[in-house]
Amino acid sequence: MFIDQVRVHLRSGNGGAGAVSFRRVGRRPRGKPAGGSGGHGGSVVVAVDEGMSTLQDFRRRPHRAADGGSHGASDLRHGRQGEDLIVRVPPGTMVIDDEDRLVADLVAAGQEVTVLEGGRGGRGNAALVSTSNRAPSFCEQGEYGTEAWFTLEMKLVADAALIGFPNAGKSTLISRISAARPKIADYPFTTLVPNLGVVTIDDRSFVMADVPGLVEGAAEGKGLGHEFLRHCERARVLVFLLDPSPLQELSPERQYEVLERELRMHDPGLADRPRVVAVTKRDLSVESPVTTALLELAPDLIEISSVAGQGLDDLVHRVADAVDRAASTSDQGEGYVLHRPLGATFEVERVDGVWVVNGRAAERAVAFNDLTLSDAARLASRRLSRLGVDDSLRRAGAQEGDEVRIGDLVFEYSEPDVG
Repeated sequence: MFIDQVRVHLRSGNGGAGAVSFRRVGRRPRGKPAGGSGGHGGSVVVAVDEGMSTLQDFRRRPHRAADGGSHGASDLRHGRQGEDLIVRVPPGTMVIDDEDRLVADLVAAGQEVTVLEGGRGGRGNAALVSTSNRAPSFCEQGEYGTEAWFTLEMKLVADAALIGFPNAGKSTLISRISAARPKIADYPFTTLVPNLGVVTIDDRSFVMADVPGLVEGAAEGKGLGHEFLRHCERARVLVFLLDPSPLQELSPERQYEVLERELRMHDPGLADRPRVVAVTKRDLSVESPVTTALLELAPDLIEISSVAGQGLDDLVHRVADAVDRAASTSDQGEGYVLHRPLGATFEVERVDGVWVVNGRAAERAVAFNDLTLSDAARLASRRLSRLGVDDSLRRAGAQEGDEVRIGDLVFEYSEPDVG
């Protein structure tokens, strides 16, 4: 089954917690700190897999999670790092977050993007030794991973897109000029999914996509073609296939006008894309169906017959030439877009009378196993001050004694000492 759009729930791994441990050494009553650090949680990476052609597997398994890191232990034994989750997708897949922002547009093998970072592992007491505290009796907690819904949307990566009305003969044509074997029948909407075929002529080759038939109103949801208009977007060249046979209610020139309008309504840039125009089923009529009106719309059109093989070599040469010209003037499909909105390290807001500090940086500053220890509390206070949380709360209007929540912890705000 061809699936080109899915929603998936992804989660990165939790970080492991650090450990508190001491190793006995001479003349040191408490011993030497020897608590190991926790391992980082696995991240979620979306990567292109050239062997995939559909997003079908995500329909069966939409929920996926990376491994968590393990905890640190005594004798400087550090926790294992969590294994990254590699989410493999077909070439041409866009990753869109739950706020409808494009995160990445992956079109070629080797391209990948980290969409969720794994939780950071907490440091053990051996890693927290400082000049002011040579034997800390506390450690950091592991950081939770993050989770989010994403939409994966695939657009076929093809050099040329074959478009036309239902029963125009697109499937027959692609079966004659490539090794593709789509379903062919004498009733409308035989093609229910896009087909790809590699076309070779002389020492050149290009990929052609057979897009399901479009009808008037497709861009507004009529017929089946509206679901697949997106698969035209990456094509460098559009091949219009016009059908003069009695199967079509509209004349070839009217078909041309409708196809162009539907493409423009879906994406204005598509109407300006290089194109090759062919009138098909030449074997069915003795008299040429090419009218003066049609020639005014497409002066360079070509007449072909897929069944009889008439004009196919000329058509393939024209498409190959158009693809080469388009490729020389465009870098379309050669890279990927990555949008990573940059947010503040933390944000302060008032919720039901409590000051809430949101942000991983602030949560990391207080992520200790035991904040009742004075040394741990002082270190957390210094971290928050360096981060600017104290200043932000004061500017927001926090008063002495107000409650402040950071993650799952609640503190009482106090004015920092001056002088």
